[in-house]
Amino acid sequence: MDDLLHLFFPHVCIGCESDVLDNESLLCAECMHHLPYTGFIAAKANPVEKIFYGRMNVQHAASAFYFNKESVIQNLIVQLKYKSNQLAGNFLGKLLGNELMKSQRFDDIDVMIPLPLNEKKFFKRGYNQSLAIVNGINSVWQKPVIENAVERILFTETQTHKGRIDRWQTMEGVFAVTQPSLIENKHILLVDDVVTTGATLEACGTSILKIPGVKLSVATVAYTI
Repeated sequence: MDDLLHLFFPHVCIGCESDVLDNESLLCAECMHHLPYTGFIAAKANPVEKIFYGRMNVQHAASAFYFNKESVIQNLIVQLKYKSNQLAGNFLGKLLGNELMKSQRFDDIDVMIPLPLNEKKFFKRGYNQSLAIVNGINSVWQKPVIENAVERILFTETQTHKGRIDRWQTMEGVFAVTQPSLIENKHILLVDDVVTTGATLEACGTSILKIPGVKLSVATVAYTI
């Protein structure tokens, strides 16, 4: 029966389309072996932390993988954001969660917050890709998740083709903390899929840091070179 199901509903590796992989995995052993880990999560003053120097006070910041065009990581994130594949987000979250847990630098995190998605984009996509990642993290690294303390109150177009300054200007005033009592005096881990200039994370993080007693750290699945 399993062979018949596999014939009509093949489970193949997202990276190379091999069918030699675990039922629970989205990648085969070969693609898993070649994942482009950054090593940033265990390292102070890594390139992701340096993005925020002089702009936002973060305790720690890191990404698990490098984001390269036509890479396995890009393929997984495309599946997550544009192909309605929330399992890809959960899978990436588990990988990120394992790295966070191993590093011990993030041990004093109190709660995780997925980067909020604007209502228009949520309606179009049907889910928040950052929440899918956070749920994956939580399945291996049990930190509480808060979804509704911060909201994205303004709609913005895609930032993909904008420069660094344009991105920061576009993101000004986009986020607001609507339930501050949920995060007061807590160390927050703000989570997203990819960091490039850091403008979106900075805009959200800056609003979070206005709440009394809050400390902020940032984690993303990937870092754009």
